[in-house]
Formats: sequence, structure tokens, C-alpha cells
Amino acid sequence: MSEYINFTNEERERARRTNLASFLISQGESVKKSGSEYEWLDGSQKVTIRGNLWYHQYEQKGGDAIDFVRRFYNKDYVGAVQLLLSQSGGNLIKSAPIERKQKQFKLPERNDRMSRVFSYLLLTRGVDKEVIYEFVRKKMIYESAKYHNAVFIGYDSDGNPCHAHLRGTVSSNAFKGNVSGSKLEYSFHWNGTSDRLFLFEAPIDMLSFISMHKYNWKCHTYVASCSVSDRVLFQCLKDNPSIKKVYLCFDNDEAGQTANKRIAEKLNKINIQNEILIPKRKDWNEDLTLLEKGKGDICQVL
Repeated sequence: MSEYINFTNEERERARRTNLASFLISQGESVKKSGSEYEWLDGSQKVTIRGNLWYHQYEQKGGDAIDFVRRFYNKDYVGAVQLLLSQSGGNLIKSAPIERKQKQFKLPERNDRMSRVFSYLLLTRGVDKEVIYEFVRKKMIYESAKYHNAVFIGYDSDGNPCHAHLRGTVSSNAFKGNVSGSKLEYSFHWNGTSDRLFLFEAPIDMLSFISMHKYNWKCHTYVASCSVSDRVLFQCLKDNPSIKKVYLCFDNDEAGQTANKRIAEKLNKINIQNEILIPKRKDWNEDLTLLEKGKGDICQVL
């Protein structure tokens, strides 16, 4: 435990307002200028920086300079303020807040056919045909008219579409991203009636897992965060109070497993039973495709 230090209000403010690009350079880190902002990499994930504020594009979270040092330099509050003050040179660096105006959400125009999406999900990704048809029937998957992307729709509790995740259907195009204005708390998900919820990073991982565990699958709740955010999980727990156990099923990589552990800690604090399920390979779709080739086996959880 750190010793208590009675920082003055001016010291706290000076630490909070530290210019993060300058701080990172002083620590030997590399930053890249991008318009009026800077970019810094947390491993392979981009963090946007403007003045004393930061925003992690993958985790969908941010804060000020003190939050940054606590998060990325593993400091407590006292240690973070001390480190920032030691680098500030006694100057209060003023910086304007990052304005992030919420754009109006609008679904991409639908194509009159779904041949590319069906081909991509069935043949390239190996997703079960009956599973795909059920999500299409529920108007949760379609093909966009302009780029022929697969569109995975998330609905709010009133049945209104308010989130859409796009995935390129051409093997040479690895494009993926959320439609502007999407609400992360309502990303692609299936509401069941049982007390079990399964949380994934991406819609295709979610569909792949269901394809490997088809028996009675419609009874359970499945959620794709379309990131490593946990906002949709806690929204589903709020909307479905009958859920008693959560399975955390993020990718088998550093970012995914870090997110699994972070979310498990949050669930433990509110007494929600949880279990981490790790794909044998990089992700659940890779497990599925190798299983279909006779080179894998199924994770037994149901």
C-alpha cells in the first residue's frame, strides 16, 4: 500500500492535465501524429491521444493522464500523480477535451440477394446452415447493397435496431467494423430463456460456437461484444435477470484473455457465477473449421 500524500489541488490538476504525448516521449515511447491527435500502440491496439486525454479504440474506454498512468503503468493513484508531477516540469499544460459527438445510427442499404453472405458464412467460415437461417429469419443478418458486407444487427429491448457490425465477405478483404452511431450495449446478441449467457468478441465466433453446440441452443443467451467491451454483457444481465451464469469466451490471445479476466473480476463483485472458456486455437471459428476437417474436437460445456 502506498503512503498517503496530501497533494494540493493544484498538484492534482497539474498531474491530470499532463500532456500525454510529451509524457510518453519522455518515457522512451513512440507516438505518431495523426491530424490534431496522436496515436500510441498498446501492444497491437491503437490508443488515441489529444492533450491530456486518451481513448482506447479496441476496449472502447478512455480517461485523463492519471487514468492513463494507472491503466498502462500499473500505478495506484499516488504513484500515478507522483510520476506525472516528476515529468511535468511544474507546468500546467492546458488541453481541450476530445469531443465525441454521437452520430445518427443508420443501417446500410440491404442487397436484394444474400448469395455472398451465405457463401462466406457457409463455405469460408463453416457456420451451420440452420443456424444462419435462424438468424436471417429473425432479421439479424443480411447483405449490404454497396459493398456486400455481412451485416450483424443488434436490437434494443423494444426491438429497435441500434447496432450493426460489418464484416467483409471477400477473402482478400478483412474489413470489419461497427456502423457509426451504434450503441455498444446492444451489439449482436440472441436472447434465450435459460440461466446461461455466452459472451464472445465477434459475431462469427458466436455463430461458430453455436454451430459446434447446436443441441437446444436457442434456449441460451449469446452475445457478441464486437470488441472486448463489456457494455453489452451488463445490459443483457439487466434485461435478463434470470441469468445466473456467464461463460466468457473471448479469443485465445493476450487481448482476449486480459478482457476475460477483467470481466470475471467485475462479475465476481456482483456475485454472478462465471467461467472462462478458451478456444483451443486462436478463436472459435478456427476451432470449427478444423473440426470440419477432422482435425479438432468440441469443447464440452453444455
